[in-house]
Amino acid sequence: MANNLLAGKKGIIFGALNEDSIAWKIAEKAHEQGAQFVLTNAPVAMRMGEINNLAAKTGSEVVPADATSMDDLNNLFEKAESILGGKLNFILHSIGMSVNVRKGKEYTDLNYDWLTKGWDVSAVSFHRVMQVAWQREAMNDWGSILALTYIAAQRTFPDYNDMADNKAFLESIARSFGYQWGVRNKVRVNTISQSPTPTTAGSGVKGFGGFINYAEKMSPLGNATADDCADYAISLFSDLTRKVTMQNLFHDGGFSSTGVSEAVIERFEED
Repeated sequence: MANNLLAGKKGIIFGALNEDSIAWKIAEKAHEQGAQFVLTNAPVAMRMGEINNLAAKTGSEVVPADATSMDDLNNLFEKAESILGGKLNFILHSIGMSVNVRKGKEYTDLNYDWLTKGWDVSAVSFHRVMQVAWQREAMNDWGSILALTYIAAQRTFPDYNDMADNKAFLESIARSFGYQWGVRNKVRVNTISQSPTPTTAGSGVKGFGGFINYAEKMSPLGNATADDCADYAISLFSDLTRKVTMQNLFHDGGFSSTGVSEAVIERFEED
């Protein structure tokens, strides 16, 4: 239901690849709620995805940018402010990648060059995005900056591999930079720790189907879908959450607070 929660708000959305992307769903909901935004992704991802279809659907423009390149990010913010006619009210960072996961490397046998690449893409890029916005003074007061994460940053999921470390790094950056943004501009910075969701990136994790089924049985409300996550993100971009910052917000149907569920006990109980 559209009720113009984001009417007049302007932003940048990173990471929409196709209709399975959480960023795609967030862009659709933001458009429904009255926001204007620029869409961006790395050039290689844009060749693989369907971002231009999303741009047409939401009346948005696409500005390619590699989030690990300061030159690309400065160009992105300059063009976004020109296209949107002013400073930003929100930024979504929905970027994550592990070469080690893609290549099937075990956590006990990581390629450290690949590890560094994963840190840069998945976590340091969030700092880069905020640093460029900070130095350009690109955010309006009381704006909102949001990134997506997963509970493997706090708890061990063996097959999530070095992505767990990347997400822990991402969450720390949100807290550290969130303090600075809050003091200077009353901008809040948060992360959403989402249920396992069948996106293009998530589906590449070994045993991902098992993750989803287990989480569904553990969560009192069931897994949160990509559409559910989009609704939550909209609330965090809106003025309804002006005093929520530096938080890692679990959006997982109660999974993170459940020790064990009856469904899981029944599944493993011996006769």
